[in-house]
Amino acid sequence: MSKKQKGQTRVCVYPDWCKGCGLCVAFCPAKVLVLNAFGKAEVAHEDECINCGFCELHCPDFAIAIKPRTRNGASQPDPRSEWSDPENEHGRASPPVRTAEPNPNPEE
Repeated sequence: MSKKQKGQTRVCVYPDWCKGCGLCVAFCPAKVLVLNAFGKAEVAHEDECINCGFCELHCPDFAIAIKPRTRNGASQPDPRSEWSDPENEHGRASPPVRTAEPNPNPEE
């Protein structure tokens, strides 16, 4: 990959989903991820990401998402829109909130 493509993505790690297997760290050719003191994956060098997707592809727990950056540097909304952002107020990912829809046929 060319140098132009580095830094065009945002790497999001959902720490509550990560079991610390280290596959993402092992497969990352740019060494973007490391295991922190708690044994969970953590983004260390996000600007070095070459957008290969190996970490997201090899994570058995779907704890990593690669998001393209917009022009202002922010990430685009998560395509899994029903899941909250990993950087919520508690620093953890939250499960989806489902609401019951009214039954259009009350006789059923």
